[in-house]
Amino acid sequence: MLCVYDPPSAEWDQFVTSHPQAHILQMSLWAELKGYFGWRARRVALVEGGQIRAGAQLLLRPFFPRFQDGPCLAYVPKGPLVQWEDVITTAVLLSGLHRVIREEGGVCLTIEPELPDAPHLNHRLRECDFRPSVCSIQPRRTVHLDLRPSEEEIQAAMKSKTRYNIRLAERREVKVRVGDAEDVSTFYSLSQVTSQRDRYGIHSDAYYQKAYDLFVPAGQACLLLAEYRRHALAGLMVFACGPRAWYFYGASSNEERQRMPNHALQWAAIQWAKERGCETYDLWGVPDEDEEVLEARFLEQSDGLWGVYRFKRGFGGQLVRYIGTYDYVYRPLLYKLYRQALGWRGGGR
Repeated sequence: MLCVYDPPSAEWDQFVTSHPQAHILQMSLWAELKGYFGWRARRVALVEGGQIRAGAQLLLRPFFPRFQDGPCLAYVPKGPLVQWEDVITTAVLLSGLHRVIREEGGVCLTIEPELPDAPHLNHRLRECDFRPSVCSIQPRRTVHLDLRPSEEEIQAAMKSKTRYNIRLAERREVKVRVGDAEDVSTFYSLSQVTSQRDRYGIHSDAYYQKAYDLFVPAGQACLLLAEYRRHALAGLMVFACGPRAWYFYGASSNEERQRMPNHALQWAAIQWAKERGCETYDLWGVPDEDEEVLEARFLEQSDGLWGVYRFKRGFGGQLVRYIGTYDYVYRPLLYKLYRQALGWRGGGR
């Protein structure tokens, strides 16, 4: 099996899309997006018979922001794409990754495989000399909706209140339309309102615009806006790769909330994903608690992701918990500083 460095984007994307762990964060367009905001990308692929069999897309950024040529941090979001039980293939791929990162002056490699939280997989990562990170970067627990049933069956699996609110939005004249490039500024304005109201960080307007410009023309994303009498009440961006779709970014105003625009938006996003052939819709992030705890506390708590869980649980689906974030250390002293910095920030991005 041949180790190939930086294979062409088209060849790489074909591999990612067909892989069982296919994820939008491993697509070449995601690396291009991040390239506008301080990251560099490298790819390592194992090729056999002219086909990529395993691989990883790395994102690299300086450890010290002012020193571009100094040590760097390496991150593989939702990867590597490899069957971890295949000891030989995994060893060859990791050897290629380590070679690249050492050449780049890497402090550590952070990975977040799209794997379930299972003891044997945790053990497998430790066998490869990875250690648990201080915190996750992407949400560790989420909700997956099965899009294979009919729309009627999908709605039937929802909580009755959610079904009611979807229909209520229609009765109260909420219209959902597909946004164009000029609507990104509207979406950003809604995001600013949401950020102030719910106290969480958002990306810059340039980030959302670039995400739109890259993914929407490629057919891998859609901007949806919910309006009442042509006035935008809420918006979201949904992404897709292979058989999967993700709700990444959402925003809403403080006006006309009784018209349930967010319910109308989510239903439209589900329909969009289903129409393009997706089998799973990922609602992207709920509190990292067991289901019993979530159900016992969601009515009492509204801080953090608790309000988000209260909304998302209504759409049905299955709670999923991933294996989490692991680090491989190359430079222990700098890594110690890195972990301390994460601890001071309280985790997260």
